[in-house]
Amino acid sequence: MTAAAEPIKPAESLRTLLEEVIDYAGLFPPSQLSMQEAVVNYAAYRSGELGWMLGRFVVPTARLDEFLECARDLLSGGSAFPWRLSALSGEDITATIKAVNDFNRENEGRAVIDTLEVKATTISKIENTVAILPEGLTAFFEIATGDEFVDLVMSLAAHKQRAKIRTGGVTNADFPSAREIIRFVRSCMAANVPFKATAGLHHPLRCFKPLTYAADAPRGAMHGFLNMLLMTAFARESYRPSLLEELMEDEFEEVFSFSDGGVAWRSEYFLTTAHLKLLRTRGMISFGSCSFDEPVEDLRAMGLL
Repeated sequence: MTAAAEPIKPAESLRTLLEEVIDYAGLFPPSQLSMQEAVVNYAAYRSGELGWMLGRFVVPTARLDEFLECARDLLSGGSAFPWRLSALSGEDITATIKAVNDFNRENEGRAVIDTLEVKATTISKIENTVAILPEGLTAFFEIATGDEFVDLVMSLAAHKQRAKIRTGGVTNADFPSAREIIRFVRSCMAANVPFKATAGLHHPLRCFKPLTYAADAPRGAMHGFLNMLLMTAFARESYRPSLLEELMEDEFEEVFSFSDGGVAWRSEYFLTTAHLKLLRTRGMISFGSCSFDEPVEDLRAMGLL
């Protein structure tokens, strides 16, 4: 019998880059699992050997009762490590905050909503949300990228809030260009606004793949989460936009080299592990993915895990 291969110990720089980076969004397309399936998956990922990569369970506030019904037997009371949830706000922000407060009070020690994701197309939506945001609840605002974009970023900066960018979806039209993403990231970094990304980042590197799991799914270019994370780190260091665009569009795994001390790209651009730690606290905080297995399998295929 052939012995099972020993898991690869990730380089310290990779561990720093990917610690708690994937917010599990199994309820959403293209996976669109049932609540029961998504909850069971999250419990398994939490207890697995790569649980250190797992962030929060993403759930709409409108489905919190359903979440509790499915997760009740998996939530242990008085745990030092309660389940952490990121709740998607409804249109009525006051009702959303009440639902979050009620949930946290009733499930103390078992589960906690410590992150709220809010769509904000106006400055007033940001201000109204901040005005009633309870202590301990961190908000990420998915902001419009049109004419009001810069004003919205400045409002987030003034209120010390965080942004959110949508990086894909189930059609080619849902994927912003690398240049649009870089504009968003550079604006946030210049204003000291951390952010999270969501949708489309299933794979470590930019690739051309089916956009859903259907047999007849359309194919298209998908952004890579390693490209995105490292581009943001270099943007924080004020690298020129043309270089950031090259990085976002790089599809070759051999040009990325991780060591305990940091990561090199093309053997000439280097980020230390300390740079990556700052990236994850002041730059790109996490990304939402409807799959945890797919990113892990790809990283293993690259020999990084």
